[in-house]
Amino acid sequence: MQRIKSFLLLLMTAMIWGFAFVAQRVGADYVGAFTFNGIRFVLGAISLIPVIFIFEKAEKDSQIHTQKMSTTFKTGVVAGIILFTASSLQQVGIEITGSAGKASFLTGLYTVLVPIFGIALGKKTTANVWLGAVLAVVGMFFICVNEKWQISIGDIVLIIGAIFWAFHILVIDRFVNKMYAIRFASTQFAVCGILGICCALIFEKITLDAILNALIPILYGGVLSAGVAYTCQIIGQKKADPTYASIILSTESMFGAIGGALILHEVMTIRGYFGCALIFTGVIISQLVFKKKFKKIAV
Repeated sequence: MQRIKSFLLLLMTAMIWGFAFVAQRVGADYVGAFTFNGIRFVLGAISLIPVIFIFEKAEKDSQIHTQKMSTTFKTGVVAGIILFTASSLQQVGIEITGSAGKASFLTGLYTVLVPIFGIALGKKTTANVWLGAVLAVVGMFFICVNEKWQISIGDIVLIIGAIFWAFHILVIDRFVNKMYAIRFASTQFAVCGILGICCALIFEKITLDAILNALIPILYGGVLSAGVAYTCQIIGQKKADPTYASIILSTESMFGAIGGALILHEVMTIRGYFGCALIFTGVIISQLVFKKKFKKIAV
């Protein structure tokens, strides 16, 4: 029963995150990238405040609590800056390409990039990760490079964004056991949102009508994608195997493509769908953990 509950919660998280690409695509029709991300991440930060009181209790040892709060805040600020960069590139990429499906799969490349970049931090990388990376790169080629051997600016922006998403994951991985997870999430969302609003005030024209037109996508991206999905992820991962959880969460890109097709009526070429299939396969393979079996020898 617990396994089914975890599966459903993690699947719901992946679905919410996947369909968030649709919300971002629709929101891009009304407001700029900084305005959209600024408002939605501030809402995301606020939506997690009640979750903190419900699920995250402070350490009884005051010294440990102080240390964890300090790490939470510092890491939250750094991760928030990286998140701002990654999410801004993603939103701009969606605006340029006009495709939620393509954006979801190109963003999903970060899943393969994380273990490869982790080599620089002394982490070991297995053969299946390299195989997954090769499949993902080939898939990226089929999605992005057309018959004239040209790649669009929007695709390049999304790929660069995927690199920053990978950096973001690595920062979290480095400090995750030394901080409060939900407080950290709220902090990074707040930093990202404030940076977005500041940039929007400088570089974009903000009108109330535009914000109202984009209100539903903004609320989806802020409250559902951040608050609800993040909470579902935390509860779902509590008693789930990490590899099992990561594979389910990696279906986010698939749901992004499904959302783009069902809601936005997006259609890719056969070449594009083949590339998506290769990236998805590469992501799944890179998440697998193969355990060696040893025979017990009687002596």
